[in-house]
Amino acid sequence: MNAESPQAPSLYDRLGGSDGIRQIVQGFYFHVFLDPRVAGFFGDFDSERLLAHQREFLTYVLGGPHPYSGRSLRAAHSRLVDEFGLDDSHFNAVSECLAMTLNDFDVDAATVDAVLAVVESVRDDVLGR
Repeated sequence: MNAESPQAPSLYDRLGGSDGIRQIVQGFYFHVFLDPRVAGFFGDFDSERLLAHQREFLTYVLGGPHPYSGRSLRAAHSRLVDEFGLDDSHFNAVSECLAMTLNDFDVDAATVDAVLAVVESVRDDVLGR
């Protein structure tokens, strides 16, 4: 007998799909824009465009249905690294903002850890290493 085990829901689905990602990204940038460690990096960005790219990216990396069509993480952050000194301390601050946001939405600890592991997996690309 060959019984198939049901596939576990993706992180995207565990976070509420499209609507959940939309709310989480909104809440995430609320924290980021108020965090003095990283808010300065976002002063000259179109916030609607930024939020749309972040939704698209998170949908992709968290197992959602749509492919990511934006620039590579290295290309998207290279100016911030080269001209503004984006480094590990800033990456850590952004990760903390994401964790706070997920906690704001009462996301269970296992899902928070899994999302943060995905974020951690792109650290070197974001920081151009």
